[in-house]
Amino acid sequence: MEFFRGVNIDWMGKAKYFVALSLTLLAIGAISIIRQGGLRYGIDFRGGTLVYVRFAGAPPLDQLRNGLAAAGLTNSTLQQISGELGNAGASHDVVIGLEQHGQDEAQSLDAGKQAILGVLQKMYGQQDTKPDFNSETPSSLASFLTQKDPLSLGTTAGDRYTKLAQALADARDKDHGGIVTNFDDLKNVSGVNPATVSNLKDSFSLGNFAIRNVEIVGPKVGAQLRRQAIFATLYALAGMLIYIAFRFEWVFGAAAVIAVFHDVLITLGLFSLFHYEISLTVIAALLTLVGYSMNDTIVIFDRVRENTRLMRREPLPDIVNRSINQTLSRTILTSGLTFLTVLVLYLMGGQVLRSFSFAMVVGVVIGTYSSFGIAAPIVVVWNKFRGQRTAVRAGSAA
Repeated sequence: MEFFRGVNIDWMGKAKYFVALSLTLLAIGAISIIRQGGLRYGIDFRGGTLVYVRFAGAPPLDQLRNGLAAAGLTNSTLQQISGELGNAGASHDVVIGLEQHGQDEAQSLDAGKQAILGVLQKMYGQQDTKPDFNSETPSSLASFLTQKDPLSLGTTAGDRYTKLAQALADARDKDHGGIVTNFDDLKNVSGVNPATVSNLKDSFSLGNFAIRNVEIVGPKVGAQLRRQAIFATLYALAGMLIYIAFRFEWVFGAAAVIAVFHDVLITLGLFSLFHYEISLTVIAALLTLVGYSMNDTIVIFDRVRENTRLMRREPLPDIVNRSINQTLSRTILTSGLTFLTVLVLYLMGGQVLRSFSFAMVVGVVIGTYSSFGIAAPIVVVWNKFRGQRTAVRAGSAA
């Protein structure tokens, strides 16, 4: 399929505008990073505690923020997770982050976790002493059912109560989004009889929130992950430089790597501008856009190499223009479809994938643009400089 036939756009004649646009974007990103004191790293890289909480109703973010501040946790962050597909309770999820501080790493991280849990229990916990059913594990429920024996199985219970406890936990987590608000909602669970529901009512309470997960990352591990992410990106660029230099010429490899480096810098600048955090998933997205941008650049360079053999007497800028115009339909098809896909992921993928999908959206656009706006002009400028230098040397020799 070909959208354009006979296209004759002078891309190299507009190279100065592309360079000006890139310099503007790089400057905006650099100013944003400097003003904010650096990039915003997630808990993965800076170390700290993440507590995933699911509420029975709409999460009271303002009250929760005030409660954390009153407890001295002014450096905590709140992030509501909304719009996840296939998860009934996703709109009531909140991630509470607390950066690690203090000399003793283990004690500091555990203290941060306990402080967050203490604030939640103080603000939204039950007043009675009954354990919260929404926080019980299948094993604890199995022990409780075995002790109460609501099915009157006696010594023949076997693993019946283990399976029943797992069924109750699955119903709570899958059917009710992790929060049961009424014990009568469990009547339809397979194996549950009225005596089981009665025992649950007498022995458990139903809290307004449930802890879904707790993640703890030490600052040493975070710093190590940050270094590894930088090295992974640099290794990828170095490998691509060697491959393209061997497959084409070294100037093609250098131009492609400079263009990809340009893509990464602009993406990081936009992350700072729009206040997105850099996490492990974002690093995965950056490596993905490195490969995507490099692939699009190689397609153009390969066509340049073919046309150089066919158009020996034509100047290099004309050959590059012809090559870009010939691959324009392919670029629009692949980049356009990829862009639409990641755009839908950004708009509808939920808060958890927001940073990843934002990096992909920006990366597809910038990566496609840099292939003809940055990489190709670098090759043309270098060949022009090399030709001038050769002419000067020939004149000196004469």
